[in-house]
Amino acid sequence: ETDVINITTPITKWNYQVTDASEIPEAIARAFHIASTGRPGPVLIDITKNAQLQLFDYMGYKKCSHIRSYRPEPEIRKEYIEKAAALINQAQKPLVLFGQGVILGKAETEFRAFIEKAGIPSAATLLGLSALPSDHELHVGMLGMHGNYAPNVMTNECDVLIAVGMRFDDRVTGRLDQYAKQAKIIHLDIDPAEIDKNVKTTVPVWGNCKKTLPMLTELIQPGNHGGWLQQFRELEKEEVKEVIHNELNPSGEVMTMGEVIKVLNELTNGDAIITTDVGQHQMVASRYAKFNHSKSSVTSGGLGTMGFGLPAAIGAWYGAPEKTVVAIVGDGGFQMTLQELGTIMQFGAKVKIIILNNEFLGMVRQWQQLFNERRYSFVDITSPDFVALAKAYHIDGQKVSERKDLKEALKTALDHEGAYLLEVMVGKENNVFPMVTQGSSVSDIRLK
Repeated sequence: ETDVINITTPITKWNYQVTDASEIPEAIARAFHIASTGRPGPVLIDITKNAQLQLFDYMGYKKCSHIRSYRPEPEIRKEYIEKAAALINQAQKPLVLFGQGVILGKAETEFRAFIEKAGIPSAATLLGLSALPSDHELHVGMLGMHGNYAPNVMTNECDVLIAVGMRFDDRVTGRLDQYAKQAKIIHLDIDPAEIDKNVKTTVPVWGNCKKTLPMLTELIQPGNHGGWLQQFRELEKEEVKEVIHNELNPSGEVMTMGEVIKVLNELTNGDAIITTDVGQHQMVASRYAKFNHSKSSVTSGGLGTMGFGLPAAIGAWYGAPEKTVVAIVGDGGFQMTLQELGTIMQFGAKVKIIILNNEFLGMVRQWQQLFNERRYSFVDITSPDFVALAKAYHIDGQKVSERKDLKEALKTALDHEGAYLLEVMVGKENNVFPMVTQGSSVSDIRLK
């Protein structure tokens, strides 16, 4: 048999092989405890064939709440909280970067209280989106390779950088040797392994941010960084002029991905759960979708997992069936997991699927255009009739190629009682900007 335990050790938080059926209840209880506490993560139980066929006297399920060798959260050190507060109180140009740790820690209220008392501009990582409402006065946009202009540039201008529940991955940092060298770094994280992994920290604050943020908030002085915040808004105007206006209000005949998201915002008021695949549509959806509620942005944070959007939407709908769940997918990624239409058909998940079809593997094509003189290699896609495919699974749908039909088609999809597939034909060679090119500093972000 395959050695599943050793194969999965690098990618699981905990794994265990059951060789006797009597071990199953305790193993399951431990698995749920480890997966859901501390920094959440995947666990795996490998039940051997003999254990699967074995009989034993089942005495009932006993929930696991403690494992002697397992410490889900590190000890909070008050002296580091005090040092962090002192740095924040002295800062003239502070910047907060917040990630998924705020959401996983259920610390949205505590985080908001912290930034509002301190008056600090705050930028989200891709996975941190929706932890803070998109229209909050201190929200200055998304970080990263295709994030917003202002927070990327200002990362290399701030004097104190406060990272909350984020991992400083390469899509956020760009060149590490040119990343925030002028700033004092405060890093709040539940996982000590993340601190100093990529970016050297001035003050590490270990612990669940739901606990550490209130302690920090209590020690900081009320702040007003209006002049500093205005610098972000000025750069934001530049991005609107050079990028956002043309993306959301295109003058040409061809539709853009951005205008599809704009109309979706108008119809859902930022209250929908949006899942995405990986690619240009992912970046556009993350840049332009409005998120009023936590956990309403569900996207893949690594490994380029094309096909993530559709199964994620099914899971999101089961988790919140009262919500409108919209999967924003590409013509390439959708074909990786389109068999999940069968799951939707069989179990009745009422997800709305929007395929943004540019007849390319768009993100790879963009790189080949910008850095390889349009020497396109294996990025053209010939797609099936997606609407007919959906109907084969008893899912209604339609295809839209003209702007005049877009809003009504989206409204039809959202109002439809069950699952619905909408294919929207968008510009073939439209690019996603701004962009931090590989090997560049975040302050060298390109607007075009």
